[in-house]
Amino acid sequence: QVQLVESGGGSVEAGGSMRLSCQASGDIYSIHVMGWYRQAPQKQRELVAVISTAENINYGGFVQGCFTISRADAKYTVNLQMNNLQPDDTAVYYCTIIQQRKNCWGPGTQVTVSS
Repeated sequence: QVQLVESGGGSVEAGGSMRLSCQASGDIYSIHVMGWYRQAPQKQRELVAVISTAENINYGGFVQGCFTISRADAKYTVNLQMNNLQPDDTAVYYCTIIQQRKNCWGPGTQVTVSS
C-alpha cells in the first residue's frame, strides 16, 4: 500500500508562484513514475507533469515553460514549481505515483489563482 502526502497549494494572485510537494511512503518500487494531475470544476482531470525514476519528464500540453517538476529520490518526493500562475490554473492538484501499471492518487490540494 502507498500513501501520498501533498503539501503546498492555497491562493495566489495572477502572475504569482507556488510550489507543490508530494512525499510517497509505503510499498514503493524502484521503478516508478510520480507527478501531478489537475482537475478544474466541470473539467476532466489532466496531466500537469510526471517524472520517472530515470528522470524522464512529460508535461501537459498547456504547460509553456512556467511549470517545473523535480524529484528527490532519497525521500520519494516530487516537487512542482509553478510560476506565472493564471486564473485558468485554478484547480485541485492531485499527486500520483504509477507503478506496476497502477495509479495511486493523493487526496488533492486546492490551487486558486485570482485575477
